[in-house]
Amino acid sequence: MEVLVEKLKFSKILEKLWTHLMVDFITKLLLAARKYVILVVCNRLSKMAHFIATIEKILVERLTRLFRNNVWKLHKLLESILLDRGPQFAADLTRELNKMLR
Repeated sequence: MEVLVEKLKFSKILEKLWTHLMVDFITKLLLAARKYVILVVCNRLSKMAHFIATIEKILVERLTRLFRNNVWKLHKLLESILLDRGPQFAADLTRELNKMLR
């Protein structure tokens, strides 16, 4: 019987507010002002959040604009982002945000 032993990997300790974010969508809500989805941007350290009304089928460019106008302008540069739509969508969001901020 072979036993695998590995060193524990500790999670990174978050120190700054609004640099590590979680982004999620709340969908299938009642229609209000032609919007029925809420984009939730949550700070992983403090659990404070921004709630942004939008539509369900949103492209990366539009999501990036919403993110820039509602989150980035208040909190500036981020270090990491977790998005419920997968790592490729998060990479696209980051790439588009970098293009907009040049």
